[in-house]
Amino acid sequence: MENYGSQSPEYRQYTRLDSVFPVQFRLAALDGRSFLSDWLQGFTNNISNGGICLSVNKLSSGLAQILDNRQAKLSLEITIPIGGRPVDALARIAWVKETGPAQYLIGLAYENINAQDNARIMRYSLTKKLFAPVALSIIILLAAGVGLNAFINMRLTQDNKALVNKLALVIREYSIAKQKAQELANGSQDLQKNIQELQLGIRQIEEQKLKAQNEARQGASLESRRVEELNKLVVRLGQEKTSLEERLGALKKKESAVREEIQSMDFKRAGLEKANFDKMYQWIKIHQNPRTGLVMSFEGDGDIADWAFIYDQSLVALAYTYFGDLERAKKILDFFFARAKKQGGLFFNAYYANDGSPAEYTVHSGPNIWLGIAAMQYTKKSKENTYMQLAENIGQAIMDLQALDSESGIRGGPGLPWYSTEHNLDAFAFLNMLYRVTGKPQYIRAANNVLSWLARHTYDKSDIPISRGKGDSTIATDTYAWSIAAIGPERLLEIGMNPDMIMEFAEKNCSIITSYLRPEGNTIKVKGCDFASQKHLARGGVVSSEWTAQMIVSYKILSQFYEKKGKADMSRVYAAKADEYLSELLKMIISSPSPSGQGESCLPYATQDFVDTGHGWFTPKGKSTGSVAGTAYTIFAYYGYNPLELKD
Repeated sequence: MENYGSQSPEYRQYTRLDSVFPVQFRLAALDGRSFLSDWLQGFTNNISNGGICLSVNKLSSGLAQILDNRQAKLSLEITIPIGGRPVDALARIAWVKETGPAQYLIGLAYENINAQDNARIMRYSLTKKLFAPVALSIIILLAAGVGLNAFINMRLTQDNKALVNKLALVIREYSIAKQKAQELANGSQDLQKNIQELQLGIRQIEEQKLKAQNEARQGASLESRRVEELNKLVVRLGQEKTSLEERLGALKKKESAVREEIQSMDFKRAGLEKANFDKMYQWIKIHQNPRTGLVMSFEGDGDIADWAFIYDQSLVALAYTYFGDLERAKKILDFFFARAKKQGGLFFNAYYANDGSPAEYTVHSGPNIWLGIAAMQYTKKSKENTYMQLAENIGQAIMDLQALDSESGIRGGPGLPWYSTEHNLDAFAFLNMLYRVTGKPQYIRAANNVLSWLARHTYDKSDIPISRGKGDSTIATDTYAWSIAAIGPERLLEIGMNPDMIMEFAEKNCSIITSYLRPEGNTIKVKGCDFASQKHLARGGVVSSEWTAQMIVSYKILSQFYEKKGKADMSRVYAAKADEYLSELLKMIISSPSPSGQGESCLPYATQDFVDTGHGWFTPKGKSTGSVAGTAYTIFAYYGYNPLELKD
């Protein structure tokens, strides 16, 4: 490593103003066309009008070699304490000095910096040097403020974690109480049945006794003894009946007490649920990156820590729109409208939340369609057409894919041979939205063609109502839930599909009860929906928070459907199922695992980390990884919001 020390003219030109500013920097290629590193952290050491001396710790040997060989420039973002917006600058490397293991001083000469911004830096530095006591006081005050803020954050985190744990405890107690009430109710029913059988037996014996008494009057001595025996039997059965009635009364009393306890817990649970769902939405809000508008998909999995999958961004934009946070939704849609790189008219599956560059160079139809759905829901809610062009561009790209298939099916993506039921369900909902807003006939034609394709290729089996895709009879839970949400019960009936049988099949094959190890160490039982049919997977049952929430949304849709039809009993059955599965999902709520999350409530992606979903991908790593998709869809389930329907 070169060390110019005090002998270098460029080294000597830096005036010692004793000013330490935080600096974010990236290594940029000499031609300025690309970046050679992510954002790194450093601090100013010395400052002059023409450049800065940058102090950097924990610099990798590879990057250090690039610096030493002058193979890069540095793109800087200099933060001036109490100085408003950061200062952007581009600088060339003047010299490099190694000061310790992976520690360096880097002399930088500005190539591009706004003159006014440079003056701001120098003015602050000189002021700080001249008024050191004042500066020291400010630093002390700032330190006190940071300490106070840290204390407040610590208390907030503790309070949020306590709220999550309190809900988990109440839900567990509520579940136990409901199970106890059911057991008591079953016991009462059994006793009532036994009492009825005894009553019938006593009646039959009374009839036999009457007959024997008549025969005894006619001189039959044997019948006199028979009457005596029957009398004793009636007395014994009567005593047994009385004993059963007393037990039944005691059981009824216990059942009534438990019901009162459940009613009291219901009120407490409702309040805690609402508080936690508010915290879940807050968790989604605080993770929006101010630079790009994107939200990282998984908090806790180091391998994909900064990844923002576009399906998840669509769900976040839908959540922001639903709650009226339109400015937050705009930040996400602005990124895709103006900044995001794409290929063939469609976006890549994932981008880095920090800088917006592609994280996964794969293009699938479904995630793009969901982005279009988010744009349509925003348009409907805001009553502005800013992102209609974004939605229509996606719609056209999807219809271009559709035109490549003689049966009007939509492939998994450009150049891909497979067809997904899920993607075509998304497309049916999206194209209907486009038609409803624009009135353009090509959209409704395309939507009807998608429905015909679905009826032909995925709704054509008697043993498996819905196939995962064309020529693929694998069971995928989301295709069942989204059939109800995207097409609707009435339209399904029109094309010969039974929505009740669809949900019954999904519950029978994909609903499981499994163990879940909570972050605080408690193992609990959770009932929910797996990604696929459990019997086909060696890993055993796994509850997916997102896919269980999708089923809850569909249960609520069916409940409303039957309520409108005047079938109150059916409506109550589906409402009860939705409530049962939502209560089970709440057992999975965890506290945010990162410091920035402040312990806010969120949901993990599944009850197990890094296991095979059965569909060619694995759940995230990490025992307490917060999932945007699981959290957002559970919020939708709680509020009964169907993102696949454009409602007034």
